[in-house]
Amino acid sequence: MSLWDGAINALSWAFILSGSVFAIIGAVGTLRFPDFWSRLHAASITDSAGVILLLAGMCLHSGFTLVTVKLIIIGVFLFITGPTSTHAVANAALVSGLRPKEAPGLVGAEPESLAESSGDPKEGAQ
Repeated sequence: MSLWDGAINALSWAFILSGSVFAIIGAVGTLRFPDFWSRLHAASITDSAGVILLLAGMCLHSGFTLVTVKLIIIGVFLFITGPTSTHAVANAALVSGLRPKEAPGLVGAEPESLAESSGDPKEGAQ
């Protein structure tokens, strides 16, 4: 094994181990955080970071083969669908009435109900 192969091997294992650490931290954060919004944040951020690092490590470890191309395609798919699904879950929770806790003194504007609006877009712009 040459020095170049050893460096690539060490770098791939560093990516794989750091991706695993991100995934474990995300799992622990999902269990330990107090409310839905912080749990969703922990799961989405660490999921994206963990997956990217794990796939990068596996790509380096497999070399330039068809397996690497497949891993890159999986990575692109997960990179697009992960944040999209997190946004969809957060939007569904917000629409169903689950609001984030606000700090004392901070009061956000409540969204206007669709049933209350008359349907005239010029009316709300005054």
